[in-house]
Formats: sequence, C-alpha cells, structure tokens
Amino acid sequence: MAKNNFSFLLTLGIFLLTLYACNNKGSETHYELDVIQQIERYKSLVDITPEKELVDLKTEIPELVFDIRYAATNNFTGQKIYDSPRAFARKPVADALKNVQTQLKEKGLGLKIFDAYRPYSATVMLYEAYPDTNYVAAPWNGSRHNRGCAVDVTLVNLANGKQLTMPTSYDDFTEKAAPSYMQLPDSVIANRRILMDVMTENGFSTYPYEWWHFDYEGWENYELMDLSFEELDRHKN
Repeated sequence: MAKNNFSFLLTLGIFLLTLYACNNKGSETHYELDVIQQIERYKSLVDITPEKELVDLKTEIPELVFDIRYAATNNFTGQKIYDSPRAFARKPVADALKNVQTQLKEKGLGLKIFDAYRPYSATVMLYEAYPDTNYVAAPWNGSRHNRGCAVDVTLVNLANGKQLTMPTSYDDFTEKAAPSYMQLPDSVIANRRILMDVMTENGFSTYPYEWWHFDYEGWENYELMDLSFEELDRHKN
C-alpha cells in the first residue's frame, strides 16, 4: 500500500509541475532571458504602459512601402520565417517613422520597410541559419527587433517607386554593408547619408555593420517578445 501511495504522489507531483510550466509560459526564459510569449501578459503591460503597444505600421503609416523579406524565400535563409508579410513596431517607433516619412516626402522620397518587430523564435531561426553575431542577433541576448524597437529600411523615389541605389542589397553580410564603408560612388554615399540623417534626427541610431538597420532610442525599456503577428491581430480584436 505504501508503495502504491508513493507512486500516486510521484505521478501527481509530475502532473502538477507540468501544469505549472504550461500556465507560466509567459515567464519562460531563454538563455536566462525573460521573453514574453503569452498574450495576456503582453496585454497587461500595454494596459499599464500604452506606449508598449505593437502597432501595425501599414495601418499607422499607409504611405510606407513594404518588402517583408522574411515572409518570402528571397532572404538569406532561403525559407519563409514569417507566416505573413506584416510589420509591427512599438507606438513611439511608429510615431517617429511617421515623422521620417513626412520629412522624406518633402524630398520626393519615402521609406521601404524590410523588417520591423521580429518574434524571438524567428531570431533563433536566423541565427541557426547564419551564426555570425555581427549580422544576426545572438539568441542569448535577444534582438532589438524582438523588442519592437528596430527597423530595417531603405529609400524609394516616390515618383517612380524605385529604390535608391545603396551600398549593397538588403542582408548583405560583407564589409560594404557597414555605414562607415566609403569606397563607393558619391551618389551612393549621398543616398546612404540622406537615410542615416533623417533616421538619426528622429531618434534612431545606426548599426555598425548594416546600413539598413536602425535602433530606436530607449529600446532597453521594452521587453523581448515572442508573439506571432496573428496573436497580435487577435489582441486588437
């Protein structure tokens, strides 16, 4: 009888531990990071601090051009990372991008978005495909994209919709992609300078290895997230 009681208690203990782990998914850690995976926890944060909401950039700034590479196969992994071509960012980031778009319009230019908020699980997939932390965020740190505070962008000519010529294509992992690389035609350097200037004037900082990547000021005040675009849509509903 004692043996049967022990077996019952052991089974019950394992069940309760499993149940606890499932109910606390939103506090799950990765490499000792606190990554938000539960929509209820995200909603609670937004209720307390509304500026932490991840907003749809297409809704917030309809004039933007989108080319979400990780929702297709024309990216460095050769596979789809996202289920849909969406772009989200924290509310202050979206407001800053709106100002950028307004300023560029005066020059006959606009922004094209390659990527914005990136779920943490996508960062893991990218790192597994190309484990170079100069170009792909280390999973043990998380990405500023995971915080909804980074964007990958370029410039387009509003008159014809064409991209301006930049030092490299998107996700080029060579020295030419660095914002400080100068062995380029003057016109390309000028295009890059227009992009860097307007972004930094509006609270973004450049990344030393990628001319297209910009981090928004105060990014460290926003949590790492691993919510899908679909989950964010359901939250809005």
